[in-house]
Amino acid sequence: MTSTDTGPDPTAQPGSAASPATPQAPSAEKPKILTGLGTDQIKELIPHRWPMLLLDRIEKVEAGVEGVAIKNVAGTEFWFQGHFPNEAILPGIVVIEAMAQLAGVVFSLAGAGEISYLTGVRSMRFKKRIVPGDRIVLSAVRTAGARGVGEFRVVARTDDQVAAEGVITITDPAANNPLRKV
Repeated sequence: MTSTDTGPDPTAQPGSAASPATPQAPSAEKPKILTGLGTDQIKELIPHRWPMLLLDRIEKVEAGVEGVAIKNVAGTEFWFQGHFPNEAILPGIVVIEAMAQLAGVVFSLAGAGEISYLTGVRSMRFKKRIVPGDRIVLSAVRTAGARGVGEFRVVARTDDQVAAEGVITITDPAANNPLRKV
């Protein structure tokens, strides 16, 4: 209510949005497709925090199916101090972790637990150096999986060129919980 309101709308029908007599329960299900998620919303879905939260924005995610995210590469990121001092290159393991975080968001929205572990990396290829100033567009598409395990085809692109691609496996450690959906 604003400061000029005097109470509930006397003309509102019971059960309508304006009627306080029948409060509407929030939906227990998460939306199937989400767009434009910033870091605050990402932090609600995965446990990572700075400096290990590598996703700056999620452009689009479909629960349990696929996602697209952005990572902006800044020269002030701490790994560039030693990788390499005279030629800064984003370490491949950091690229893999960013891909795994996106896959974790896709997995989380499908009903996985708060924490999912990266348990496998296959056929990962690095095709282009990623350097400070690059904008990485990450994609993760779930290709297989059973209860509590998801396999994802992941790609990192810079300047519309594939910089890295491969297959990763994410596992929900709480998968034996019968309430889990994944």
